[in-house]
Amino acid sequence: MKYAGDSRQGRPVDPDPVTTRLPPHRGGRATGRRAARQQQEKRTLWAVGRSLVALSAVTVLVGTGAAWEGYRQAVSGVTKSNALGDGPKSTGAAQNILIMGLDSRLDEKGNPLPQEMYDALHAGDDSVGGYNSNVLILLHIPGDGSKATAISIPRDDYVTLAPASCVGGTSPCKDKIKTAYGWAYVGAKDRLAKTISDPQALEQAAREEGRKAEIATIKSFLGNNVPIDHFVEVTLVAFFQIAQAVQPITVCLNERTQDDFSGADFQKGVQDIDASQAMAFVRQRRDPDESLNFTDLDRTRRQQAFIVALAHKLAQSGAVSSPSTLRNLLDVAKQNIAIDDKLDMLQFVQHASTLVSGGITMYTLPVQDFGDAPNVNGDLESINIVDMNQIHGIVKDIMAGSGPPSPTTTAAPTSVPAAAGVTVNVINGSGEQGLAARLETALAGKGFTPGKPTSDEARATSSLTYGAGAEQAATALATQLGLTAKASAAREDNTIQLIVGTEDATSGPIADLAGPAPDSSSSSAATTTAPPPPPVNATATGANAPAPTDLSSMDGNANGVPCVK
Repeated sequence: MKYAGDSRQGRPVDPDPVTTRLPPHRGGRATGRRAARQQQEKRTLWAVGRSLVALSAVTVLVGTGAAWEGYRQAVSGVTKSNALGDGPKSTGAAQNILIMGLDSRLDEKGNPLPQEMYDALHAGDDSVGGYNSNVLILLHIPGDGSKATAISIPRDDYVTLAPASCVGGTSPCKDKIKTAYGWAYVGAKDRLAKTISDPQALEQAAREEGRKAEIATIKSFLGNNVPIDHFVEVTLVAFFQIAQAVQPITVCLNERTQDDFSGADFQKGVQDIDASQAMAFVRQRRDPDESLNFTDLDRTRRQQAFIVALAHKLAQSGAVSSPSTLRNLLDVAKQNIAIDDKLDMLQFVQHASTLVSGGITMYTLPVQDFGDAPNVNGDLESINIVDMNQIHGIVKDIMAGSGPPSPTTTAAPTSVPAAAGVTVNVINGSGEQGLAARLETALAGKGFTPGKPTSDEARATSSLTYGAGAEQAATALATQLGLTAKASAAREDNTIQLIVGTEDATSGPIADLAGPAPDSSSSSAATTTAPPPPPVNATATGANAPAPTDLSSMDGNANGVPCVK
């Protein structure tokens, strides 16, 4: 099996076939590198599993416990952000903390990484990469001291981005959830460069806009009512430096596996790995043996397993008990971590230290299918297709402490997997005020790109027509709505036009999809989305191993090391 990519010192560089023309970081070294960087941005950008960083960095810090107080002044250099803004907050002592891990080859100050990091990655230098949030984890710490949970969001889920991320286009726009940060960063940097001359100030101002956009996108993805109390942003270099501080770390693999692109070369079973091997462990998403069926979601489960392994090491060895090691970790934090301005690090450590001893349940949210869809630039890319109604139900259940799955009641029929990248323009010919807008919203939740809701003269019956490239989505949607899809040369490519007549405005599938008007005292019959299957054990093997699309869970605690693919 061959993979396209460049090479460094005779070894393949890890390309990211599902990440094309992503937002450049436009920072780092002198302008003499800019031309080469711009040329590189036109190519497929490399993924660096980069960001596992995120929770592993936090896990290291929580393990320091009481020792943190003696070094409180040392955290004064950690980047503080006010990007979180207003919104729902948890009640009582509970906390929801968003972990964002960036793939940027720069530190939090916008400086290039140490050469040893680039050498360990063999994936390019500071001229490569963008500000993608390649690790997104919502950490829920209950106020009653019960077991914590972490929800991993697959980075390639195709979603509607925050308006600030729609660079060069109109809002709403869709792309992979990880790109919200980078697109907003690029747009802000271009705009703010006219008024901010200091490079460091410009970098930080642009990053603030990236954080705001990513957080807003995630809030919408999770269901808007899920509180986000704090966030921690960690850059790529932190993971390598933390792994160096606590190596060796014990991990476990269900199968013998190797991969030249990530540098992975692991035996089956339990084994100790150093910092460079840890980079390969969390980055691997392929193996020449196609029967192993590696995907990006398996890499997410690898990241979770490593977090558990790291907690196990901290609990068993006291690896960060020495003042010198702690000082090194604090230096990592100052250079490579940003936190919201209301997060009390000492209080956070006191709350989160229970993760090391009490354990944590980690979920990886499911995807419905894989497909292709245009990104913000209009370039076609490989994406994860998700059922937003299902995601909202799963997250709600996890946050409530009941755990998934449970049936979720919604006014929308089941989602349309082929909807990604297809725009639906709804024309209201029924005379019912607001019907087209409600349908556009409901169709966006089913995976379609919202079009422009309009009204037209009254007509009795409804119709659905489509342009080139939209046949599969149109046929599936028409079936759900009790209509017949017809091709039309008048429709633009990848576009559907739905005209709603009076006969379907008050009853039937179209009325059920739209739901009642906000001021209506009556309600349409709701349909119940079939619940997802129970979570699959992320450590299971053989026929029981998690499929790429499964909701999976991992029971992590400091008493053992989970074995994963």
